[in-house]
Amino acid sequence: MSVKYGILTSLCQQQHHGYELKLELESLLGIKGKINPGQIYTTLDRLIRDQLVTAVGIDDQDRKLYDVTEEGTQELESWLLAPVPYHAAKDDFHFKWGCARKIRFHQEKEMLQQQKAVIMKDVMELTKLKTECLVQGDESRYLLISGTLLHLEADLNWIHQIEHRSGSSF
Repeated sequence: MSVKYGILTSLCQQQHHGYELKLELESLLGIKGKINPGQIYTTLDRLIRDQLVTAVGIDDQDRKLYDVTEEGTQELESWLLAPVPYHAAKDDFHFKWGCARKIRFHQEKEMLQQQKAVIMKDVMELTKLKTECLVQGDESRYLLISGTLLHLEADLNWIHQIEHRSGSSF
């Protein structure tokens, strides 16, 4: 997830102050988790330095308002058009499992069970959130969450395949 492009996306719609950008990004993610406010302001500073965003004044509560520049809009559009490669080899758990397998880790079964439990917890939380989005008519978040759930389902299937193929080694 790129905070930079999330900020540019939000500012393409309207001017925002920093905390609004934090809330917009968390909504855009469509998944659990919080964004550190410091990350928002650090990124805003870089975007201003790079002339992709500009500070346009303050609101009635003395909060600095930001807007995207033409260069920022062009940068966002270029990023949106660039395809995203799938980096399965860089996924933390895939890498961790590969390391465990390489050293014949004797607690591989427990490692897989713990990972499945975390995935199932995420699936349950996201399914609830997905239902809320459906009720609220938030189509974008609904579809983002659906995509995340499909990835989690694929991870569960992969773990089941490991367990099945490992058979008696557990």
